[in-house]
Amino acid sequence: MASTTIVSSMQQLAAGTASRRAQPLTSVRGLRPLQQSRKHTGRVANIAAPMSPPSEAAPASQPVLEGGRKRANPPPFTLADIKNANPAHCFEKDLFRSAAHLALDLGIVFGLAFVANQLNNPLVWPLYWFAQGTMFWALFCVGHDCGHQSFSNNKQLNDFVGNLVHASILVPYHGWRISHRTHHANHAHVENDESWYPTSESEYKEMGFLSKLGRLLFPMPLFAYPFYLFRRSPGKTGSHFDPECDLFVPAEAPLVETTNKFLIGQLGLLAGLTLALGPGTIFKLYVVPYWMFVVWLDVVTYLHHHGPSDENEEMPWYRREEWNYMRGGLTTIDRDYGIFSKIHHDIGTHVVHHLFPQIPHYHLCEATEAVKPVLGDYYREPEPSPGWFPTHLIKPLMRSFGKDHYVADEGNVVFYQQDPELKLSNVKKLTEKM
Repeated sequence: MASTTIVSSMQQLAAGTASRRAQPLTSVRGLRPLQQSRKHTGRVANIAAPMSPPSEAAPASQPVLEGGRKRANPPPFTLADIKNANPAHCFEKDLFRSAAHLALDLGIVFGLAFVANQLNNPLVWPLYWFAQGTMFWALFCVGHDCGHQSFSNNKQLNDFVGNLVHASILVPYHGWRISHRTHHANHAHVENDESWYPTSESEYKEMGFLSKLGRLLFPMPLFAYPFYLFRRSPGKTGSHFDPECDLFVPAEAPLVETTNKFLIGQLGLLAGLTLALGPGTIFKLYVVPYWMFVVWLDVVTYLHHHGPSDENEEMPWYRREEWNYMRGGLTTIDRDYGIFSKIHHDIGTHVVHHLFPQIPHYHLCEATEAVKPVLGDYYREPEPSPGWFPTHLIKPLMRSFGKDHYVADEGNVVFYQQDPELKLSNVKKLTEKM
């Protein structure tokens, strides 16, 4: 998208949307009300972020929150205030600059694979797996920018590059792009968000052991991404590979089918390389780095929305009139990933990205500095990395998985609650309840 468009375009909701907990959300002008339910039959949240700032009238009924919950109070500024603080050039896309980042990433990927295969040393392989998995995550971030149309001003080029890059790491570009768009448009809404949203208390009680294990019990959620692509998250059904999934409107089905063809091509390439080089070589060159990439993706995306550095702070989730696009975006968290911040194209600089996803990654740091005076205390200053490796993030990651388990069934501003029995030491007890 061009110039200063603040967020990607809104699409009409599909007719026939239904909900079991129907209280309309009307915080974006000109839209049909969103129905508040995760167990739906229509395409409840398949929308893009609004072209113009949503209505941000302060809710009347919510009491003022204090202490670790104070950032859940309605902010005294608007989305337009934040946008106007951004330098205009931060919204400009530079195809040459984007392509240079991609070329560097690809060069490193092929260089690492060549050197590791030539050395074929058992001491080298673990280093290669970590480095190459890190670079696969960097490639994902390039495809992520293509999905937000921040790679260039040419949509066809963005989608072509996105399909190629994401297929190389077995990610369904259009399927993921559309579900990720839904996440941006509904972030921090209990029912309508798409990724890493909280489970309600009643749904949590109905979840089987395997669902709790895969979703909530560290470290299993760090391997969840491929399963999410095939089955989505608890309370939702469908697949990112299925053109008829309710993630998509009918007009998007051909896009999903196109992406599937790119993925089939990648699988064919991997099969050919396996025949040529042997399964052991492909396992070392590709399969292990793929799972390292999955861990990177799950860690980073989880920390975007969970585990503030201040252990006393609680992250809010909203329903009904308490939710709007800006308040949802402000619940994201910026992180310092040390040496990996630039390798991963500043994906940890996430607050401004969530509010204005078409800003290219190479402008995110500047844009963030520009909006800090407007955000004030609503901005969580990232804890500095103690060195090249962001070991400081282990503590909030573990703390969040240890206590952020579900939210109340009722309430328009809710916070995570803890299930004290959900621990690795209680696995035997949990399995007995299956």
